Amino acid sequence: MKYLVSTLALIVLGAGIFGFVCYRLSCDSALHAAAEKRDAWHWLRQDFHLTDQQFAAIQVVHQAYAGSCVEHCRLIQEATKVRDALAAKPSSPADRVAAETAVKELRSVCEQALTVHVQKVAALMAAEDGRRYLALMLPKIAAFDHATAPDLQMNHTH
Repeated sequence: MKYLVSTLALIVLGAGIFGFVCYRLSCDSALHAAAEKRDAWHWLRQDFHLTDQQFAAIQVVHQAYAGSCVEHCRLIQEATKVRDALAAKPSSPADRVAAETAVKELRSVCEQALTVHVQKVAALMAAEDGRRYLALMLPKIAAFDHATAPDLQMNHTH
């Protein structure tokens, strides 16, 4: 029994050390540095293996879309305030339904535009990286809260 406990303790310790070493060897220090700095551009460039040309093209696409994205969020926020104000006071059911419909339509327009934008970005990447980027980003679009436009500097949480 005395040797069993010692043996098990050594196995657990050895497995822990082995797991830690494997984890550290498999980590990409550039990605960890980008995450610590909260620099999404650096993360994008590193994680999706972007060349200088791809990176520059993606920045151009992003800049071209940024104003539209901000406007979509502004319109959604305004429509949400109207909807919430109607819900907080006595108002007709037709007005509440119209306000809810307006919010849903604006969200749909925004999400469709954002989907097209993400697809444009993915198309500028190598095929496998583009597929991985879409797999990561597309599910986030439906869950986006539209409180502010997405921020590649990660200054806001969404």
